[in-house]
Amino acid sequence: MKADWLTNSWYQPTLLTWLLLPLSWLYRLIIMLRRQAYRVGIFKQLSLPVPVVVVGNISVGGSGKTPFVIWLAQYLKQQGWRPGIISRGYGGKADHYPCSVHEHSQASQVGDEPLLIHRRTQCPVVVAADRVAAGEQLLAENDCNIIITDDGLQHYRLQRDLEIVIIDKKRGLGNQACLPAGPLREPISRLNTVDFVIQHGAANPADLSMQLHIQYAIQLQNETSQKSLSEFNTTPVHAVAGIGHPQRFFDQLQQLGLTIVPHAFADHHHYTAADFQFAESYPILMTEKDAVKCQAFASTNMWYVPAEAQLSPSLGPEIDQKLRELLNG
Repeated sequence: MKADWLTNSWYQPTLLTWLLLPLSWLYRLIIMLRRQAYRVGIFKQLSLPVPVVVVGNISVGGSGKTPFVIWLAQYLKQQGWRPGIISRGYGGKADHYPCSVHEHSQASQVGDEPLLIHRRTQCPVVVAADRVAAGEQLLAENDCNIIITDDGLQHYRLQRDLEIVIIDKKRGLGNQACLPAGPLREPISRLNTVDFVIQHGAANPADLSMQLHIQYAIQLQNETSQKSLSEFNTTPVHAVAGIGHPQRFFDQLQQLGLTIVPHAFADHHHYTAADFQFAESYPILMTEKDAVKCQAFASTNMWYVPAEAQLSPSLGPEIDQKLRELLNG
């Protein structure tokens, strides 16, 4: 995890931004040359025999990609597609790659996000740094007719048919500078080349938007036990989040009237029981992404909060139409 002093400089003007600009320009030049090399064939792109949809972002940090991938996979299944998902598997260290994700896989091996995606969608998921190899194994092991690539926008070696970018509307793109002076992995002009830009948290009806809604909590030890979040407003709660932008989760709980003691961890943090030795014995609420790493030592006061993505009504049909046009030539 990058130091707070650096990431904070991306979202508020500081002298550090100006000092790092020469490195930012060099980084931008390198990534533009790399992308151009793939476009003209100096670096070879490889294709898979089914449509590939890339979901990613152009900035560092959480933007809501995982909930969107879950929504997209579920939507495509409803339309008759047979989706599979490939991912880098950040935070996991498998014995071999590509590695297929199963119901009882460990997040320490396959990564927290791929495990969460598999459990929520019941779609086949394969993780590997080499997305082409991951896609090939996915198709060899499963009857899929479409592949969703989780966080693969900059993995140009894999040919893609649709590109979807998620932007956190609240945080925005910071100072709009590339790394290390700013949070951008690619210049902001990259947005002009993708198929869809989804604004996470946008209120303008003209934008393609995504909203994340939370309503209830599920006990880690016994997932048949559920409570409305309103039932937690009689006492403070420990709010735990090890995601790209923990404050989003904390804000959502507070907006529902809960009194929270926030505990922010690094994205993809590997939890141990010691992380939950809090002085006060309040209930513990965490994100679903955190929960997949905590069930081995869960106690009765540990609960996770599923987030459901709601998208602009026009988005699903537009994606489905573009994909069917691809199949029809």
